[in-house]
Amino acid sequence: MKYLYTLFVAITIGLSGLAQDADALFKRGESKYSTGNYEEAIIAYTEAIKQKPDFTNAYLRRAFCYSATKDYKKAIIDYTKIIELGYNLKWALNSRGSAYLKMKEYDLAMKDYNQVLSIDPKDTDALNNRGWVYDGKGQHDKACADWKKSKKHGNSEAKLILKNTNCK
Repeated sequence: MKYLYTLFVAITIGLSGLAQDADALFKRGESKYSTGNYEEAIIAYTEAIKQKPDFTNAYLRRAFCYSATKDYKKAIIDYTKIIELGYNLKWALNSRGSAYLKMKEYDLAMKDYNQVLSIDPKDTDALNNRGWVYDGKGQHDKACADWKKSKKHGNSEAKLILKNTNCK
């Protein structure tokens, strides 16, 4: 029995050491991220994830870094992992949709924005971005309709979009 207790304590100490290592690596990534050193931040976040595979915030910040460096494919992989881990579904879907939009993967972006809007029909970020998807697909009337809904729900960016895109 004493052996099992000693083994349990050793494992617990070892696991808490890993978590501290992952947290320290995450903090290093945050420091690099805050100065715009995205490549080094990506390395630190990746190491944190290796230590703690369900470290949602490390995936999130690494996805931001990938987006900042225009590596949208890798950002999408991280946003997908965040969705799988169950972190703020609306936000993660909006972010992944934005990465798809930047890659002009309109159908995939549309799918994410539609899923957000099925959860919250008044989500102005999803409405604005779905408007850009429609616009990219040459469906200007549908784009204007989404931007008008977004404006109706109080989004100030939508007012500027409507003004600058010749929506009637």
